[in-house]
Amino acid sequence: MAEVAFDSLVSGKPVAIEVDGVAVCLTRVGDEVFAVEDTCTHSEASLSEGEVSGTKIECWLHGAEFDLRSGAALTPPATQALQSFKVQRNGNQLVISE
Repeated sequence: MAEVAFDSLVSGKPVAIEVDGVAVCLTRVGDEVFAVEDTCTHSEASLSEGEVSGTKIECWLHGAEFDLRSGAALTPPATQALQSFKVQRNGNQLVISE
C-alpha cells in the first residue's frame, strides 16, 4: 500500500512510486488517477517515462501502448497486459494497493 496526495500529481504526467515492493506508474488524467505496473511487459523500460494520451500510456522505448484503466496491451510489440492497482481517493488523499 502507498499513499500520495492527489494535488501532488499533474494531469498527463506519470510518476513512479513503489507499492509493496513493486514499481508502479501512477497517472492522473483530469480528476481520475490510474495505477499500473511501471515496467513495460515487452522490455525492461519504465512506463512512467512514457507519453500519456487520454487514458493510454506509450512506452518510450518501443512504442507499445497500454490502457491505463485496465493495463491491457493495446499495440505491438507488447502483447501481455500490465498488472493494475486499486486507487482509492478520500479528499486529497490517494491510497494505492494491489
